[in-house]
Order: sequence, then C-alpha cells, then structure tokens
Amino acid sequence: MADVIRSQQGDTLDALIWRERGLAAANIAPVLTANPGVAGLGAVLPAGTAVTVPATAPAVTVRDIIQLWSD
Repeated sequence: MADVIRSQQGDTLDALIWRERGLAAANIAPVLTANPGVAGLGAVLPAGTAVTVPATAPAVTVRDIIQLWSD
C-alpha cells in the first residue's frame, strides 16, 4: 500500500522522504516514478505538495558504528 505524505516549506524531495519514511536519496527513483510531474516542480517543493511513497520503496539499512579507538 502506498502512503501519501505532504511537503513542508523548504522541503526537497530527498529531505521529505528521509524525514517521513527514513528513505535515503538512493531510493528516490521509485518515488519519482509514482509521482509523475513532481520533478518539474523544482528542487524545493511547494508547501503542501502531496507525494506518494510506494510500499515497494526499500527502507534504509542502518549500520553499526565501529569505533577504532576507545576513550
């Protein structure tokens, strides 16, 4: 199931999907495919723009931080 999220003032598409769904900029292609015409709105989306995030968009994998030196 796809989710619809709305942009806030000053949002870029990659910042919006990161804040709302934890998706990295590398996952932007499926979002652009699900939202024809959103790329034509410019780098900064108008406030209140509805963006559909497909359920098939993969989530970001979180990696553990390895500390080389101890404190």
